[in-house]
Amino acid sequence: MPATPSSLIPVADANEAPRVPGEILAAFALVPDPRVAQGRRHDLVGILALAGMAVIAGAQSVAAIGQWVADVGAVAMSELGMSGVPASLATFHRVFRRIDAERFDQIVYAWSRLRFTVIDGWRVIAADGKTVRGARTDSIDAPHLLSAFDHATGATIGQVQVGVKTNEIPMLEVLLAPIDITGAVITIDALHTQTATAEHITGRGGHYVMTVKGNQPGLHRRLKALPWGEIPGLESTVQAGRGRRVRRTLKAVEAPAQIGFGGAVQALQIRRTVTTKKTGKKTVEIVYLITDLDMITAPPHLVAAWIRGHWGIENRSHWVRDVTYAEDHSRVRTGSAPRVMATLRNLAISIHRHTGASNIAAATRAHQRDWRRPVQLLLTLNQPRMT
Repeated sequence: MPATPSSLIPVADANEAPRVPGEILAAFALVPDPRVAQGRRHDLVGILALAGMAVIAGAQSVAAIGQWVADVGAVAMSELGMSGVPASLATFHRVFRRIDAERFDQIVYAWSRLRFTVIDGWRVIAADGKTVRGARTDSIDAPHLLSAFDHATGATIGQVQVGVKTNEIPMLEVLLAPIDITGAVITIDALHTQTATAEHITGRGGHYVMTVKGNQPGLHRRLKALPWGEIPGLESTVQAGRGRRVRRTLKAVEAPAQIGFGGAVQALQIRRTVTTKKTGKKTVEIVYLITDLDMITAPPHLVAAWIRGHWGIENRSHWVRDVTYAEDHSRVRTGSAPRVMATLRNLAISIHRHTGASNIAAATRAHQRDWRRPVQLLLTLNQPRMT
């Protein structure tokens, strides 16, 4: 069983990233065990390792984790160099309900940032929220989770739960607190297009790309009033498929005085014209973006690519969690279990992305067919990261 060096004990400040090692089992060893020591039969590291492998192999629920462990848990633990009897389904339920989900998230995502974040070049991080709808009951609200997503690797590198008496806006600072955003670009949707948010990001040495919609009527009006008719288009692309033809036209301008928002110096307009092939009907959607980066530092085509990457979080993360892992149909509802399962799904998706998988459903099926595959994958992740 991996040791827990004293220098790697999680820090007390909830807003500070815990110091974690690159080896995944050693990182799991930092998760506080919610059980009393007396009568404890199963080590928490083994429980988390088995759960992680089961979800990598496509387990969609705590019951499915228990079934996978019942089938191959003993031999999987032996391959990992662990001793003892694999945990039962009841143990997984009990531990997942009682575990400190906040600390579990902090440790898992600190490890993910260490293993998966791209350091060289631009680091681009999307922030977006998702509700775990299946966890809702008549008396319990469904958990709403705000996540940070690394554009380049497809890994989730942070997550916080949004309380029922608040909203995403103040929680964005909490989400970003343990992440080093110096020099990074944060892409966020219109809900977070707030002056205080922009100032927080730039105050920490980061940059932002924000979408502007009707929830900021004054800003939206100023952007709409810019002389777009006189500004030449910089990029025009056409995409055809599913009975539609979509043309996207990009324009950009530096106009800090006219923008009048939190250090923004560049405004972009993306015009999306959709033509239905069968009827010839056209619909036009115009999206405005703002950023604190000028056109030399961040050319408009690059900013547009970042925002397409931001929209891609729906397909690369949320859609996968809902379709491949059936998150919205999950009936895990008690205690910390819904959030723990969401984190295990994020971890599995990040690990599959790290191996180069573009189709997560196919990757999980491959790991279902041979139990050795998730074991070998975990063993690979338990090696020190090469720097």
